[in-house]
Amino acid sequence: MLALGRGLIKLWLGFAHLLGGIVRGVGNGARDLDPAHRRDGAGLSLIGLAVIVAAAIWWDLPGAVGNGLRTVVSGSVGMLGWAVPLMLLFIALRTLRHPDRNGPAGRQVIGWTSISLGILGLVHIAHGIPRPNDPADAPLQDAGGAVGYVVSSLMSDLLTQYVAAPLLVLLAVFGALVVTGTPIYAIPLRVRAAFDVLLGRTELPADAPSVAAASDDTVRLTRKERRAKAALDEDGEPTVKPYDSPVLEGRELGKRGRKAKPPVDEEPYDLDADAESNAAAAVAGAASPVVKPSKPESAPEPPPHTPLPQRVEQLSLSGDITYTLPDGQILKPGSVHKARTKASDAVVDRLTEVFDQFGIDAQVTGYTRGPTVTRYEVELGSAVKVEKVTALSKNIAYAVASADVRILSPIPGKSAIGIEIPNVDKEIVSLGDVIRSATARNDHHPMVAGLGKDVEGGFVVANMAKMPHLLVAGATGSGKSSFVNSLITSVLMRATPDEVRMILVDPKRVELNNYEGIPHLITPIITNAKKAAEALQWVVREMDMRYDDLAAFGFRHVDDFNKAVRGGKVKPPPGSERVLTPYPYLLVIVDELADLMMVAPRDVEDSIVRITQLARAAGIHLVLATQRPSVDVVTGLIKANVPSRLAFATSSLADSRVILDQPGAEKLVGQGDGLFLPMGASKPMRIQGSWVTESEIRAVVEHCKEQLQPTYREDVTAVAGPSKDLDDEIGDDLDLVVQAAELIVSTQFGSTSMLQRKLRVGFAKAGRLMDILESRGVVGPSEGSKARDVLVKPDDLEDFVATLRGE
Repeated sequence: MLALGRGLIKLWLGFAHLLGGIVRGVGNGARDLDPAHRRDGAGLSLIGLAVIVAAAIWWDLPGAVGNGLRTVVSGSVGMLGWAVPLMLLFIALRTLRHPDRNGPAGRQVIGWTSISLGILGLVHIAHGIPRPNDPADAPLQDAGGAVGYVVSSLMSDLLTQYVAAPLLVLLAVFGALVVTGTPIYAIPLRVRAAFDVLLGRTELPADAPSVAAASDDTVRLTRKERRAKAALDEDGEPTVKPYDSPVLEGRELGKRGRKAKPPVDEEPYDLDADAESNAAAAVAGAASPVVKPSKPESAPEPPPHTPLPQRVEQLSLSGDITYTLPDGQILKPGSVHKARTKASDAVVDRLTEVFDQFGIDAQVTGYTRGPTVTRYEVELGSAVKVEKVTALSKNIAYAVASADVRILSPIPGKSAIGIEIPNVDKEIVSLGDVIRSATARNDHHPMVAGLGKDVEGGFVVANMAKMPHLLVAGATGSGKSSFVNSLITSVLMRATPDEVRMILVDPKRVELNNYEGIPHLITPIITNAKKAAEALQWVVREMDMRYDDLAAFGFRHVDDFNKAVRGGKVKPPPGSERVLTPYPYLLVIVDELADLMMVAPRDVEDSIVRITQLARAAGIHLVLATQRPSVDVVTGLIKANVPSRLAFATSSLADSRVILDQPGAEKLVGQGDGLFLPMGASKPMRIQGSWVTESEIRAVVEHCKEQLQPTYREDVTAVAGPSKDLDDEIGDDLDLVVQAAELIVSTQFGSTSMLQRKLRVGFAKAGRLMDILESRGVVGPSEGSKARDVLVKPDDLEDFVATLRGE
């Protein structure tokens, strides 16, 4: 018997496990269904139940099933049993057609239960509240049924039926509001909207939400909005993260390699058409610095860009004036980006052929096509040295018929070698496309500038305030001036004059004259190198004044100070008549640093070094550009304090090492092709600088000038008068000092022995005259037996003499 009992128990447990596994499998399978399919199944089940209940209640379905259903429905809801199929059908259709209006399932259960209890209770009260054990009363099936009896009798016995009836009405109304998801304050809006629809004044859209006005605290944020909100501090300002880079992350175009097949509607480039377009571009290259790529008729049109949001600021510069930013559509779109072309596929075949010829186990696994160059990814086989591929740079250049081949070993972040080869079908990168990109529009900082596109076709956008200073260099025709124009135009497109003020230094006199008169300028465009040196010294004084305010009010950055001023948290000391105003960002752009270093190297270098060392927290940022990146222009002190670099095509390897501290810039193809090394990066990224036309610049400048007139400061370029100490030092030798200055400046030769011979003075007097001229900035410091550098040009001699005489 014991063995039989154990056998029965094991048999029962085995059957139970089998049945449980089947049930769990069905449940898991249902859980894996798509939510839409589960919703459709629930809706169809309700329709089937409505059909069965209607057959039993309306048409007296014979049999045990029909009798049982009639008994259950009539006994539960009484005389409203005829409405049960309609309610089930309504819920089913709402589930199938408008699932977004149902909301959570718990809300529907609570809502329909409240409606049913309220209505059944009112029906039962209207029929005299019949009770089941009272023979004098009507049966429950003729009133509100068992549910109506329980609700109405309980409330009537406790509160009388005169109080129970209004409470049941409120319960039914509450259920209707819960089902429709309508708060009480939104009822007038819903009623007014319904009347408008009935009278034909408005049309209710098919996908209109069920709630016309929802409470702000019940709105569900999307994942992107939650991330954006988490990136703000308690004052609503963007938080500063460690290891933050000035380059804004975000890519409009994904990384698409050669393995991906081109879309069906995309026509690859024709090699013959490419050859014809390149020949035409070579003929027109002398007339235009930008080669326009050929675009086949089947090329897709660029995606439409939504217009930039117009920000309206109330300025405090010239009173109560409304300033509107330029429309984003002023800047025209550029060329259409193509992730794959027939010309790039042909290069892959040539590279593969080179590896086969030299017996190297390497394979081209894909490529990413940029506007100017394409980066081909090469993966090596096992036990293959990287040097075998890098040593074939000249053979690769010969195979692809291009002298500008650059090899990266490895590609940053990948176990692959990158071979960058210029495209025969180049694209134009428009500044408008960069400014309108999602990367630029997601960041509302006024100092965000559009740089261009990278090798992978993604937009490159950088925050100038995080660089915090930039050194730009490149030979003539490399695209340096185009980048400066794009930078200034980006600021004009995104920033108001109360957010960013600028000082533009243009020793060449023709590069930046388009921007004369814009309200962002704090002084007219400076073309005199001596005045530029004075302007840099004024920037140093402005920086010191800002630091005095930061120290006095206890802030570490000008952004924090401005935020406190706008919020009214900072007040001047008692008795002071000063009115505190936010400090704007100050952007100083020097288009040619070499001219300044030739005129006043000591003063310019001292000012630049002091600004770059300290001015970041004061909101002052420098952009230094030069076409001669030599060690006497870009000195070691300047390089040490300017962390961000942008190198366009240079004429030699030495120039590339000066600007980037590494080779690479000498292999660039020019016309905007550059290497960008932001602060904190170990390797530069290759970008194609954005292009803005002269007509676009004029349109933006005219819009800005129509909004507001510039407010210049007279003390920016004011030359300091002769100090009393120096006047006392000159004494009665003013005429001798003037003669010595005229002699040295006219001959451009600073020598003490020459002063002895020409002015017939002794060595001590000649040395004293030379010291006075050095303190006045006429000559440079002594360099042993060599003649001193003359820092004043003959054209500036009259101004110097007038200043010396105090006129």
